Parts: sequence; structure tokens; C-alpha cells
Amino acid sequence: MGRKQKLELTWIGKEKRERLEPRVLIEDEGMGHAALAPDGSAGITDNLLIKGDNLLALKALEAEYAGKVKCVYADPPYNTGSAYQFYDDGVEHSLWLKLLRDRISALHHLLADDGTLWISLDDNEAHYFRVMADEIFGRTNFIANVVWQKRYAPSNDALWLSDDHDHILVYAKNREIWRPNPLPRTSEQDKHYKNPDDDPRGRWMSDNYTCAKSADERPNLYYPITNPNTDEEIYPSRSRVWAFERATHRIHVDEGRIYWGQNGTNKTPRLKKYLSGLRRPGRVPNTLWLYSDVGHTQDAKREASALNPGRPFPTPKPERLVERILTISTNPGDLVIDSFAGSGTTGAVAHKMGRRWIMVELGDHADTHIVPRLNKVIDGADPGGVTEATGWQGGGSYRYFRLAPSLLEKDQWGQLVISRNYKPEMLAEAVCKLMGFTYAPSQDHFWRHGHSTEADFIYVTTQRLTHDALRRLSHEVGEGRSLLVCCRAHDPNTFDNLTLRKIPQAVMAKCEWGRDDYSLNIQEAPSKPITAADLDDGDDDSVEAAE
Repeated sequence: MGRKQKLELTWIGKEKRERLEPRVLIEDEGMGHAALAPDGSAGITDNLLIKGDNLLALKALEAEYAGKVKCVYADPPYNTGSAYQFYDDGVEHSLWLKLLRDRISALHHLLADDGTLWISLDDNEAHYFRVMADEIFGRTNFIANVVWQKRYAPSNDALWLSDDHDHILVYAKNREIWRPNPLPRTSEQDKHYKNPDDDPRGRWMSDNYTCAKSADERPNLYYPITNPNTDEEIYPSRSRVWAFERATHRIHVDEGRIYWGQNGTNKTPRLKKYLSGLRRPGRVPNTLWLYSDVGHTQDAKREASALNPGRPFPTPKPERLVERILTISTNPGDLVIDSFAGSGTTGAVAHKMGRRWIMVELGDHADTHIVPRLNKVIDGADPGGVTEATGWQGGGSYRYFRLAPSLLEKDQWGQLVISRNYKPEMLAEAVCKLMGFTYAPSQDHFWRHGHSTEADFIYVTTQRLTHDALRRLSHEVGEGRSLLVCCRAHDPNTFDNLTLRKIPQAVMAKCEWGRDDYSLNIQEAPSKPITAADLDDGDDDSVEAAE
């Protein structure tokens, strides 16, 4: 029999998967920032800004953050065509899809079971992306296509139709678990609730007392009701009977919830529904987001210009848009990640809303735009965006990281050796990641650099271990525990609780070494048009851009 067919989207180079090295993150303490909140508390502190290739950064986060992220917001580069002017059309789409497939797969692994992905796209690739993302998340976990009105006025010079909206596609890791938070009620909704009769239960509005059933369908709902003000006996229409049975109606009468109009002589009763008694405290999120509610691109550009007047970020998103996403998908203290950080809108809004955040950005605007913006947020010096709406006054901190260089480098003879840049603790952490161990160095036992279970540990050293050294290690490990020893060389192993591996030989085949950039530099034109054949040769890097 032939290979079983399945419904899928195919593209040039789809079968190729990158063999990513799980890099160590190196903190630059001079680039982080912290400030106390006005109440003297430390505020939200578990925040990371990572400068480097976002695919390598996501791999670096995997060991510690897999299954812990509540919301991913992604604003990847839109495939506008101009970014790919030197590529065949089919290659253009393939490069973009590969960029997104690799990164969304990594983000899917980081999501909690009740987490969600929200990704901003335009018409160029939104529909291709959905078919591709269905393969990662499962088609049943697609939640919605939110339409965001990004323009406040139509484009009168459009050749065809004015492009007034973007898409925000929403996926749940598991839609059976995830439920959206309600949005706050608006003053427009609440204005219908009044209290003309000074009811002690507060503001109310009157609701229909009938339902869309006939007397033949629900004969128990067809009965007379007496207006106490006129003593008139009133029946409903036979085609639209009362909404409540007699017993429930008597309860409404006893509770004083029947409303007969301003002068008490209406021919049909209505039911008082109190604002304080609504079953849902907020409103159900919808899929049409107007600029009047969440802002438009000009709002975003004004916010960016206020934060960085001399060099505003060119393609930001308005803070109100990100606030809407995080309101629906997260609660205070939840973890949010944005691996296309751009100007840092996601982190800024998450911080103001009391969410923890991780942002990744490859470009220099990690330093020129994101760092100054976050510092202003933490210092309480950013009055724009959602600052007033969230009541933000400052506080909290973030830590700044760069990706470590590749663990292995080639020596003068072209042989892979451990990089000279690696200090012992960096080497231990890197090997732990490569071997599937959690890096957790012990203060009491020099040989416990990490663990995979409560009784299985790992020790990393560049020394050559003699039989006597192995004997002492085996004795310290003891019975009922095991130790993976990664070292430069060793004598023959005769100890049951030790497993020995030589480095770098033990890790050489695990991933691709020495590659620091999985993005496609679209600023420099290739010397000749790139075709599908070039991708088949492995030159299928992807665009990495910003928000």
C-alpha cells in the first residue's frame, strides 16, 4: 500500500528541520534595571529581555520554561513581498512559512496546557499560516480569527480595496481547558441600567417577560397574570408565551421584580434585572475589535514617537491592543512571551498589568528602543499607552541576557573542540541541556551539577578522571543513586552507579554547532535570484524581524 495521505500545506524545504544547539544565557547585569514600586515593594521581578536570534533563544528557554507560558503574542514580519524581492514567488512563501513553522513549534512547546497563542498577520499570509498552524496545534484548537480595525480612515488611493484591518489568529494549547477572561463592562452597556423607583437593590433594567415558544409547545407557560395596579387579568400571546412557570412568577411578585411601566398600567409585565446580579461580571470577548476600543496604527506611532522622539519604531502596535489580548488570556502573575519583541510593546504592557514577561529581539533596537522604554515603565516615567487605564505608577525589574557562543568551535586543524569562551559553570550548564538534565548545581556536592530525577545526577569536568578519582566519586554517590560523568578522558569504568561519557565526543552529533543566526538578512541583496534549488541545498534561512 502507498503512503497514507493527509491534508496538509506543503512548501519548498518543509521537511528540513534545524538541529538547534540549546545555548546558555549569559546575563549582562549592567543592562538590567530595577526600581521599587510606590508602596515600597519589589513588584514583578521575574522578567527577561534576551538579545539574540529568537530561534536559538527559544531553544535556550526550553529546559526551564516548557509548559509554563500562559500567553504567546507574536507580531512577526508580514510577508509584504518587498522583503523578498530577490526571491522566486514560491520561495518567498516558503521562507516565510519556514520561519514561522520553526518558531511557532518552539513556542507551542513552551505554552502551558491552558495557554494561548495570539499572532498578528495581514492578508498576505494569514490564511497560509492557519493551515500550517493547524498541523502544530491541531485544527480543533483553533479559537478565532480576530479582526482588528487598524486604520481610522480608508485609504482613498487604494487601487482595489482599502486595507483597513489585520488578523489576530488565536490558538489554544488545549481548547477543552482554556477559557477566555471576560472583558470589563463598558459605560455604554451600563447606561441602560437605572433606578427610577429607588430600588434598594440598585440599578436595573427591564427585560422581556415572554419567550419564543407557543402555547401548544409549552402549555404550562400559558396562564393569566394580574396587574395589581389595574386588576386586569392578562394572557400572553398564544404564539409567544410567558418565559417563566407560575411558581417562578410568584417568586418574582414576592421579590418585587415585576415592572408594569412608569405609570403601572402596561399591558405586559417586564422583569427587573439588576446590574449587581448579572451572572457574568464582564462581557464576552468578540472577534471584531474596532480602533475606538483598542487603538489604531496612528495611535501606536504616536506612542512610539513619545517614547523615542528622535528615532521612533516604524511598525509598533498600540498598547491598548496588547492590553486587550492579555486581559482575555492572562491573569496577574502569569507569564507572557514575545519572541518578535520589536519596540517592546508586549513587555511594557505586561509589566503595567502585573504579568511576568520574556521578550527576545535580535536587532539593535533591543538596546536603542526596548531598554529605554522598559526603564521608563519601571521608573514610572511612561505616562502614555495604558498607564492611566492600568493605574501604573512604576516598580519591578528585568534581567538582560545574551546568547552564549556555541559550545564547540573548530581548532586550527578544523576539529571541534570546547570553546575557549566557556567557563566551568557555563560548560556544566551547556552539557546539562544537551544531555537532558536540569542544571541545578549543589552547594554541598561538587559532583552534582544537575539532575534528571531525584536519584539521577550529572557531573561535568574537563579533567581526565583516573580510576582512583572514579572510585571516590562512586563512593560519594552511594547506592540507590546514579551519576552521569562527562569528562575529557577517563580510565576504564568498573562502577555500577557511574556512567562515563567523553566530551566533546558525546555531544558532537546532537546539533549544529557554530551557527549564531537563523534569520535571513533582508537588508543585503543576494548576488543572484534565489530559487528552490538553493533551498534544497540547505540555504533556507528565514526572515527575523520585529513587531
